[in-house]
Amino acid sequence: MGTIRVGTSSWTDPTLLKSGRFYPDSARTAEARLQYYASQFNIVEVDSSYYALPSERNGYLWAERTPDDFLFNIKAFRLFTQHPAPLNSLPRNIREGLTPELQQKGNLYYRDLPAELLDDLWQRFEGALLPLDTVGKLGVVVFQFPPWFFPRSEQLDYIITCKEKLPQYRIAIEFRNNVWLNEKNRAGTLDFLKHNDLAYVSVDEPQGFKSSVPPVAEITSDIGLVRFHGRNAETWEKRGIGPAERFNYLYSEDELKPWAGKIAELAGQTHEMHVLFNNCYEDKAVVNARQLSLLLGSRARPQMAEE
Repeated sequence: MGTIRVGTSSWTDPTLLKSGRFYPDSARTAEARLQYYASQFNIVEVDSSYYALPSERNGYLWAERTPDDFLFNIKAFRLFTQHPAPLNSLPRNIREGLTPELQQKGNLYYRDLPAELLDDLWQRFEGALLPLDTVGKLGVVVFQFPPWFFPRSEQLDYIITCKEKLPQYRIAIEFRNNVWLNEKNRAGTLDFLKHNDLAYVSVDEPQGFKSSVPPVAEITSDIGLVRFHGRNAETWEKRGIGPAERFNYLYSEDELKPWAGKIAELAGQTHEMHVLFNNCYEDKAVVNARQLSLLLGSRARPQMAEE
């Protein structure tokens, strides 16, 4: 059976810090917080890399501050996943290389940038992850595609392009459009991921929206992933709120028990399972991550230390 790692999708969310219910009083610095988090869980997802390119320096610091068996999953920069990116989220030299017309835009899309600037962005992203990869602490790079990313041949080609741009890293794919997993397309979607050795990200999230992907539990590579987004239907597509509020939800034990069985079953089909709680409002993600670890028992290795 593959190793099961359980953690959260952030360790420095402002609402978590403000709650005061996870970190001890002694963990007042960035270094101390990461070290404490890594004493409780053996995997974390870096969410900040979606909003801005990660830095190589942070990669070195994260590697130094965590145990040998710790892993970081990295969310791909939003421009790479066909999301709009504010001009100020791009490095200065990229902004200066844009045409005057593009420099006046509030948001830019992948299609807006010339090929040479896109190559620069991919190289920067790849280089920033190298410190973690070198010491074996890079898990997967998660590409979370938006609701308007439909299953078409050009979209499949683009997913392959993403893999080719980061040839030395493991790639995972999460969809935010249920058409990919409907009765007509499900088999084709999963076969495509298997054929190209791309990890499918299973999700638990509110249902009934166009952006709702059903909780399909499948393995398409040697690493399996499950991401828990909560089930807060009221905030799922609400405008004008931050990510923490959108995912404000505490799972009950009864809601987690069926997933514990599914995750254990998936672990028997792959080398490693990564389970991340993205309901990062106050301490809800860490509470649920601990609950699921206990439900999985000896099948998970949560690295729970004494507080």
